[in-house]
Amino acid sequence: MQNIIFGPIHSRRFGISLGIDLSPLQKQCNFDCLYCELGGAKSVERMQEVLSVEQILSPLLEILSTQPSLDVITLSANGEPTLYPHLYELITQIKHHTEGRYKTLILSNGSLFGRSEVQKALREFDIVKFSFDCFSPQCFKKLDRPNKSLDIEAIRRGILEFASSYQGELVAEVLVIKNLNDSLEEMQNIAGFLREVGVDRVDLGTLDRPPAYAIEGVSPQRLQELSLAFEGQCVSIPIRKEAHIQKRVKLDREDILELLKKRPISTEEFSTLFEGVELCEEMLENGEIMIKKVANMQFFAPKS
Repeated sequence: MQNIIFGPIHSRRFGISLGIDLSPLQKQCNFDCLYCELGGAKSVERMQEVLSVEQILSPLLEILSTQPSLDVITLSANGEPTLYPHLYELITQIKHHTEGRYKTLILSNGSLFGRSEVQKALREFDIVKFSFDCFSPQCFKKLDRPNKSLDIEAIRRGILEFASSYQGELVAEVLVIKNLNDSLEEMQNIAGFLREVGVDRVDLGTLDRPPAYAIEGVSPQRLQELSLAFEGQCVSIPIRKEAHIQKRVKLDREDILELLKKRPISTEEFSTLFEGVELCEEMLENGEIMIKKVANMQFFAPKS
């Protein structure tokens, strides 16, 4: 069972993370996403193979006894972690044993957020990250290929209900796939919903690992274009090697203020795509702009 715990690894978006796989023996997911790096598999409504809390907690505490330098303990799965039936017991045990030394994070597809028992468990996490690739039912069925027990309208209601009572940091991930969810209309609908949810950060990305099925990602330029749909929201876009080849855009004080009004920019993304980091530092000192930290990432943002 050594593959239950993995890492620590450095996550650009969350810092140093120690991972827990709640389904290490086989993929158990209620989606069969076209882009899944785990490969294709028939979607399931519930986990067939379930580890006990002790099977997970024992190797975790053994590693934590060495007092590793961590930012987060991350619960994920070879599939969907909210299918794990003992999630509340597990997260409360982890918090009890770690006594708040590390933040806790879960990576979910958001499909079961409407269930009361799932909400109860999720409220114990410091950071909840969920994927939301499609707003329309047609896109959802084509791209995320959900189990027949799921529909996107019910999922949206569940996410909104959970968000209304959650006190931690809520992060949404949108993975953009060519000719599936890369239209401006779909992205505007996604952005509008996430604005209604009140997420703290949006992680906007595309394919960077071999997918389960024959699909294509979009260009970094297209991601930048689509990011404008998320006006006013903290959007993180992955920095690719090819972005360093492009000529950086030079910005003056007014340009920076106007840009940040449209959407806060991560400090890493800003320094890669634009000239003017030194000016940003000066504006920070003068109180014209601020640093906003969201789920272990830093953003240049307008002064609130």
